[in-house]
Amino acid sequence: MQDESGKAALGSPAVASATTAQNSLHLNGHNINQNGHNTTATPQPQFGSGAPSPTPSPVPVIPREQWGGKYEFLLSCIGYCVGLGNVWRFPYLCYRNGGGVFLIPYFIMLFVTGVPLFLMELSLGQYGAAGPITVWKCCPLLKGIGIGMLCVSCLVCLYYNVIIAWTFYYLASSLQSPLPWSCDAIANVGLCGNITTNSSAGRGLSPTEKFWNERVLGVGIRSSGKVVYVTATFPYFVLIVLIIRGATLEGSLLGIAFYLTPDWSRLANAQVWNDAASQVFYSLGIGVGGLLSMASYNKFDNNVIRDTLIITGGNCCTSFFAGFAIFSILGHMAWKKGVPVGEVADTGPGLAFVAYPEALALLPGSVFWSIIFFLMLFMMGIDTLFGNMEGITTAVLDEFPHLRTNTLHKSLFLGTLCFCFYLMGLLLVTDGGIYWFTLIDSFSTSFGLIIITLFMCMGISFFYGVNQFCQDIIDMIRHCPPWCTKVLYYFKACWVFCTPCLLLLILIYIFMEMYNTSLHYGPYVYPRWGKALGVCIGATCCMQIPIWAIVALCKETGTLKDRFQKSIRPLNSWRVNLNSSTRVEQHMEPERVEVPFTVTLTDMDFTAMTWDAGSEA
Repeated sequence: MQDESGKAALGSPAVASATTAQNSLHLNGHNINQNGHNTTATPQPQFGSGAPSPTPSPVPVIPREQWGGKYEFLLSCIGYCVGLGNVWRFPYLCYRNGGGVFLIPYFIMLFVTGVPLFLMELSLGQYGAAGPITVWKCCPLLKGIGIGMLCVSCLVCLYYNVIIAWTFYYLASSLQSPLPWSCDAIANVGLCGNITTNSSAGRGLSPTEKFWNERVLGVGIRSSGKVVYVTATFPYFVLIVLIIRGATLEGSLLGIAFYLTPDWSRLANAQVWNDAASQVFYSLGIGVGGLLSMASYNKFDNNVIRDTLIITGGNCCTSFFAGFAIFSILGHMAWKKGVPVGEVADTGPGLAFVAYPEALALLPGSVFWSIIFFLMLFMMGIDTLFGNMEGITTAVLDEFPHLRTNTLHKSLFLGTLCFCFYLMGLLLVTDGGIYWFTLIDSFSTSFGLIIITLFMCMGISFFYGVNQFCQDIIDMIRHCPPWCTKVLYYFKACWVFCTPCLLLLILIYIFMEMYNTSLHYGPYVYPRWGKALGVCIGATCCMQIPIWAIVALCKETGTLKDRFQKSIRPLNSWRVNLNSSTRVEQHMEPERVEVPFTVTLTDMDFTAMTWDAGSEA
């Protein structure tokens, strides 16, 4: 690790090797150590005054890009984390799991696992200046964690495109008056007149539900720091408008009561804790590689603790804030239909695309507000998708650095990657696409993601060393305020004990209840083979850890114990931070090991030394 002037920081391998290596000077056949004391008198062979051996040319290093402004990283992370997971996924998971009771495991998971793991990822990426795969030079045995993150990120990007497509479809449909899901539309006159009449299915459909089910589902590098000044702040303005409008609707208090009143019996359900953990990881972007990649472009002395508290706090407040907008509207819908809030809509990922349009249709100037709202969702989705794609591309480009220098090959790689996601995403927009969507959404960020983050936490805490990791954070912050040092004690306790134990308990609980807990979308209950397919999706991500651990062990030599000890040691290139172009010339070559060296001095050297001494006298 190096400081801003390019000098090796205290405690780094560069300093350790300089102070502890047994370097010696060979003077006329005698070895003299660095402080000038004779150590041995063993004659040494003299080498002739031939041509000096050529020094190896330094390996060319491509300097990494950096964030352009002081607040670009902060706002980019807020734009990446505060997205559709807050205004779309959090409300429907809260509604599916009984409303207010979901908030209890959500906040527990946030403070015990979410915030500590968020800081761990930011610190790891910023210190290592590498993507989610290459950064595991700190512990080669756990390289599979980076591969697993890549798999999760691919699954998330796969169906995130579909959410953006839905948003874009709503945005295009908003360019007409009256809105096609409002009661003013001619096609909905009869439906709105009989909206309180229960159908044979048990309840009537509102115009927004009909539009969602029949029109939408029936049809078949990091984001720019300048753009996030708009995309990261604009959603709050729109949410405030929706909350104010929702609070003025009849029956809105029914929804708010459902949102804030816990059903304590639901806490015994493993699905509630599983959804709470997956939502924290999903909304914060933990375990998918995006945070690692974005932090790798940071300046080395960026205060990651400050950024962590700001970003996670803003993310949590946004989710809680968006819940009031959704549930006030659901309360109004329940009042109109005369049914309980828990039965007013399907408990699936389409909930937000039913509730939000319902509120927009009731606003004065509904066409204008609908365009603004779905434009906001579109921008939020693109911002988060760029972060996920950045995690994938940074991981690949760090593993194959020649792609960074070859513009044509890099463009072909990015184009092929996007085209593959497009082809795979077509499956999710077919008539049965919503069922594939729910399956991937439920299992891609479920137990597999929890296992990946569990191994990441334990690997850094016990293999790399939690004390060394905390020292790395202090070294990065440089002028560390006293409060940062005190907060680190809390994070240290979480990394060593609280976070791994809670994640392990949730995993055990999930596996115990997985067989008996059904997965459904609306009235459709998934068959056992469907759940088994989802389990395979989650297992594919976390199985990368043992697979690549075996590969790392096979690359080493010696007994199994020796191989294990070697594979958990950081590589020699780990502490070389290449964020600043001024440090490029001073880096160590990867995998090079510092060894003692010998210098042979001739009589001419002693004559020159005597002459210098006489001149000084």
